[in-house]
Amino acid sequence: MPLYRIAENQIVAVERTTYEALGIRERQDLQLMFKNNIEVIAPGVLVVAEEFGDWDDSRRRIDLLGVDRNANLVVVELKRTEDGGHMELQALRYAAMISSLTFSKLEAIYSTYLAKNQIDLDARDSLLQFLEWEEVDEDQFAQEVKIVLASSEFSKELTTTVMWLNEFGLDVRCVRMHPYTADNQTYLDIQTVIPIPEAEDYQIRIREK
Repeated sequence: MPLYRIAENQIVAVERTTYEALGIRERQDLQLMFKNNIEVIAPGVLVVAEEFGDWDDSRRRIDLLGVDRNANLVVVELKRTEDGGHMELQALRYAAMISSLTFSKLEAIYSTYLAKNQIDLDARDSLLQFLEWEEVDEDQFAQEVKIVLASSEFSKELTTTVMWLNEFGLDVRCVRMHPYTADNQTYLDIQTVIPIPEAEDYQIRIREK
C-alpha cells in the first residue's frame, strides 16, 4: 500500500525506493540496525547472537538468533530483496539445527555476543532476568523454535509456504519493510503481513489447543 503525506490540504504520495538504490546492505546495515532495535520486527525478543553458525559441516549462518520471554528460540532472517528469495527454506534449516540447544549452551553463545559487542553484562544473569526466572529450567527451555522473516517484499510462493507451515503448528512471521524517501530522509514502513495482526491471537489459541 502506498504511503502518503499531507501537505497544504493535499495528499502527496511518498516515493517508494529500494535498499539497493539507497546503498543499504543486508549484513552491514540491516542486520546492525535491527540487532539494536529488534523490537521493531520481533517484539519481546532478546538478541543473543548474530551471524550464528556453530555447527559442523555448514557455512550457513543465522542473521540474528534470539530468545523470547517464553524461553523459545527465535531465528531472524533479513533480506533486502523484493521477493524474499528462499529465506523460508533457509530459516527452516536453521530452526532444525538449533532445536536441540540447551540453556547452558545458549548462555555461552550469549556471553560471546556480549563480549564481541562490548556489552558489560553477565550472560546468565541477563537471560534469567529477561525470562523472569529465579533459576535455570532446562525442561521449559526451547520448547519451540520461532521464525521471523523480514524483507522488503515477499513472493506469493513464499507467503503460501509460510501460511501452510503455520497451519501445521509452526510459528513463522513475515514482516514487510518498505523503504521510502522524502525531504532527503529515509523512512521504513514496517508491517506484519503473516499472521494478519487481527487473526494472530486466534491462531495462537488454535495452536495451544
